[in-house]
Amino acid sequence: MKTRKVPMRMCLGCQQMKPKKELLRLVRTPEGQVEIDPTGKRNGRGAYLCPQAECLRQAAKAHRLEKAFGLAVPPEILTQLEGKLNP
Repeated sequence: MKTRKVPMRMCLGCQQMKPKKELLRLVRTPEGQVEIDPTGKRNGRGAYLCPQAECLRQAAKAHRLEKAFGLAVPPEILTQLEGKLNP
């Protein structure tokens, strides 16, 4: 049997390549909202983070979310995301 290729994505926080299934997908919807995408299939521009709060802090500090989405991410969305991640 053929082995299947595992899709890899880079975490915006720690900048490490990890399997897509291990990462949390954030999406900028066509309306311009940044949301968590639990299915990984929503329409829009996606970016990936490890499910640790430290990776979110590193990505926010280096402004990687803004660069990935092309818009400023409001602080209330960052606190909402941090509440859903592992400490």
